[in-house]
Amino acid sequence: MKEDYYDILGISKDASTAEIKKAYRKRAIKYHPDKNPDDKEAEEMFKKSAEAYEVLSNPDKRARYDQMGHAAFDGSGGFGGGGMNMDDIFSQFGDIFGGAFGGGGGFSGFGGGFGGGQRRAKGSNLRVRVKLDLEEIANGVEKKIRVKRKVQAPGTSYKTCPTCKGTGQVTRVTNTILGRMQTASPCTQCSGSGQIIDKKPSDADAQGLKVQEETVSIKIPAGVVEGMQLKVSGKGNEAPGNGIAGDLLVAIEEKEHENLQREGDNLHYDLYISFSEAALGASKEIQTVNGKVRIKIEPGVQSGKILRLRNKGVPSLNGYGKGDLLVHVNVWTPKTLNKEQKEFFERMQNDENFIPNPEREDKSFFEKVKDMFS
Repeated sequence: MKEDYYDILGISKDASTAEIKKAYRKRAIKYHPDKNPDDKEAEEMFKKSAEAYEVLSNPDKRARYDQMGHAAFDGSGGFGGGGMNMDDIFSQFGDIFGGAFGGGGGFSGFGGGFGGGQRRAKGSNLRVRVKLDLEEIANGVEKKIRVKRKVQAPGTSYKTCPTCKGTGQVTRVTNTILGRMQTASPCTQCSGSGQIIDKKPSDADAQGLKVQEETVSIKIPAGVVEGMQLKVSGKGNEAPGNGIAGDLLVAIEEKEHENLQREGDNLHYDLYISFSEAALGASKEIQTVNGKVRIKIEPGVQSGKILRLRNKGVPSLNGYGKGDLLVHVNVWTPKTLNKEQKEFFERMQNDENFIPNPEREDKSFFEKVKDMFS
């Protein structure tokens, strides 16, 4: 599973545009290839940071990402992960680096340190499954579900960590042959948050959290598919102190429809008609995701004929129109005949109108399938 864009930049879900830009600049400088020559991990982080910034700095893409996570783009949003070209990053985001880089994105002198500081803890994600029928998938729906999540218990308070004095870091100085070297690492007592529990009520756990049941509203867009995972930001377990709440991850399940079968954005419907309806023509009522409609069956229709009802399918998740409803015509052959019916068909057996004589337009099943997907 791809990393969360907010986690990559080390920011909260409610970060402002300025905070997003500042966080990206900091990471771009930290992992810049000129500062980390031949370091594949640093290069990968440099690319991931650019991908995260490209989405979160765009209000429309950020809104879609907040609702559906990486599934919002279906491979078309962001840069597709580590496959991004370095030249693209520098050409699109070179202004972000300011004076830290020379022309063309090269690395030049830096002042001050990199990284460090307090780390805001993040609560764990929660996962639920939501079953949707085809009508809900085709039209979009808002679901309200009950979830049990950890929240900060009322009466819980925190104090400054005595080990790191609230900095979130422990500094060590060692003597080397080159002189004294100073290194910093996250404080183990507070896990880098700079805070520890001061007071908590009896019903809270060691981190000052307790389980609470809540009703969460989930807006599910039209066109979702089985197995897709949506994200409700900040509705997972809370983190202690001023930490960042985790997310609620919603896995989509699709209920089987009684009459319709889904194939991508298209729907399939099997229509059965009698010999007489096939010969004389008919008006038939069929099921769609938005109620029933009537279609006309022309006289002489052949079994296997596919009628296309345009834009009667499922909307594309990315907003590129709707699929079609494909009606498969099946001429029903009676399994039993009475004496009179049997005599009728025996008389018609050698009638020229009853002898199969397919014309060029009466295509084979294979050709019809080819046409359907062309």
